This record gives sequence, structure tokens and C-alpha cells, in this order.
Amino acid sequence: MPTKPVAAKDAPDRVAPVPDAADDAAAAEMRGSSPVEAKPQPDAPEAPFRSPPKMPGHMPGMHGRPQIVPRAMAAKEDFAEGDYVVYPTHGVGKVERIATEEIAGHKLELIHITFEENRMTLRVPVAKARTAGLRKLATREMFEKALDLLKGRARIKRTMWSRRAQEYEQKINSGDPLQIAEVVRDLHRNAGQPDQSFSERQIYEAAMDRLAAEMGALDGTDKATAAAKLAEKLKAIVKGAAVEVDADGAEVEAEIEAATEAE
Repeated sequence: MPTKPVAAKDAPDRVAPVPDAADDAAAAEMRGSSPVEAKPQPDAPEAPFRSPPKMPGHMPGMHGRPQIVPRAMAAKEDFAEGDYVVYPTHGVGKVERIATEEIAGHKLELIHITFEENRMTLRVPVAKARTAGLRKLATREMFEKALDLLKGRARIKRTMWSRRAQEYEQKINSGDPLQIAEVVRDLHRNAGQPDQSFSERQIYEAAMDRLAAEMGALDGTDKATAAAKLAEKLKAIVKGAAVEVDADGAEVEAEIEAATEAE
């Protein structure tokens, strides 16, 4: 009885036999010729590794993201109870006490800093105070330099507003009065100039708040009094058109109006 051919799907898996060297020699002898030895092929030279091109103003591996400058360490200082200090991300606070406490089985010397306006107490290890950017109030000479920056014309970068806003926030959170003054200078509007956008106003007020808090602590007054004094000083400053700068901060020929609309 004829057998039914096996369908392809029912056929068992088969592996084609791979002839070895002996089979090749036997086949060559039957043909009356000697087996041909395979000549070793030279290894292809490997292509030299080339690192991707570095984009200006970017760090390797950042995939086009803007370079973020790490926060500078504060100078080594000795803090005492009652000192007014500046913490980069929170502004001006007061050292309530310095005490040794046990945390997770380890004894740490901690600086207790109170921020009355936010009703917050921050504990900073003495060993980490410098790397955290904690510092005493600026000297009168340095703060005068910051106030002198307010007299200059605004410097607007040729970048999108989102990028500029990020840079402004980094300057505010640096805790450096000179950098904070630059934000106030670039975003300030005098009478007769177009109003700020909502996001510009928020960043401007945050920078003014930081400057006024440190100015009040230096003068021995409250922040409201210092803010009013700072506002009067800004009103008296007459500025020309803003200076347009490139991404590296170098001035370009074209000038734009001081009021640059946020994108």
C-alpha cells in the first residue's frame, strides 16, 4: 500500500551533515586530485576608534543638553550661634545652635539653621557645610560690587527663553550675590518699558527677594525695608537698550530692546 508523503509540518527536524576533513580528502582522491589547502586569510584591520565630535558648550555623553556648571564650594569658615548665613537654595538664615547628635548610629556635629519666613529648620553637618555652599553674609565690599552690576545694561542671550530661564534659576540658587544681581539687572523694567511676562516676573521677584534678604541682614534691618531701598535704587538707574550676547557671553553687533518677550 503506497505510503502517504509526510507533510512538511509533520516532518522531523533534520540537520544537514557537515563534511569533515577526511571526507574531503576521500572525495578528492576519487577525483584523482589532491585536496586543496585553504589559504589563511589575513585578518581585516580594525577601524580606528573615533570619539564623537564634541559640541561647544556641552559635556560628553550629555546628548545635546546644556552644560550645568557645578556649584562652587564656599570658603572654609567657622560658624557660631547667632550668625546670619546664606544657604544656596534657601537664602538667608540664622544659626540657632551647633550641636553633636547621633544619627543612624553615627555622631555628627550639626549646624541648625532657621529660616523664619519659611518656618523651617535645616540641619547641615559641619563637615559638609563647605561642599553644600553654606557661607556667611557677603562683605560690604562684595555687596557693593553686586549693586554696581545693577547699573549696567541688560545682557540678553541669543537663546530660547526656556534656556535663559534655566540659567537664571541656576544663578539664583548659586547663592552668589554677584550672579543674583545679574538676574535682577537683566530682567528689571523701568517705567515706560514693556511689562515682564509672568515667568520673567516670577524669576525677577525671586532674585530681588534674595538680594533684599542679604541686604537687610547686612544693614541690620528687615527684608521689607531693604526691598524698598533696593527698588528706589533701581528706579534711579537710567539704562539704554539691552546688549545682545551669544551663548558664550560675547557681545554681538545687533542690539535689541530691553524688553524681550518670553517665548
